[in-house]
Amino acid sequence: MSGEPPRDGDLARDDGLPRDIEIGISPRQPIRRFLRRSRRWVERHPGLRWAYRLGVAVVGTLIVIVGLILVPLPGPGWLIVFLGLATLGTEFPAAARFGAYIRRILTRLWHRWRDRGTASAEARRNGPRSLE
Repeated sequence: MSGEPPRDGDLARDDGLPRDIEIGISPRQPIRRFLRRSRRWVERHPGLRWAYRLGVAVVGTLIVIVGLILVPLPGPGWLIVFLGLATLGTEFPAAARFGAYIRRILTRLWHRWRDRGTASAEARRNGPRSLE
């Protein structure tokens, strides 16, 4: 990951999934700034901490359940499940670790998918190999 902040036109570039992930996890994203501010506010009010954790757990779990219900239907079922896991990951370390694990797997699959086309094109150029 580069140390430069994302720019407006960065999402339009075709650098692939790793660049999109880098932009998404950037601390300069407005939603991340909002979450940090709200988190600091909750930390200043210890009586609300348990209610905040309960709210995050309920909302995240509901999002995951809705996503799982939508998986067999056409549409973004798995995306909604991952969104629910990300919601849970904002408060629960185990969910954050699982989300990082899924991100690593998806990045690996993306690279494999991208390189698949390169390998098949190279094989067509070189022709069939003989076993001499």
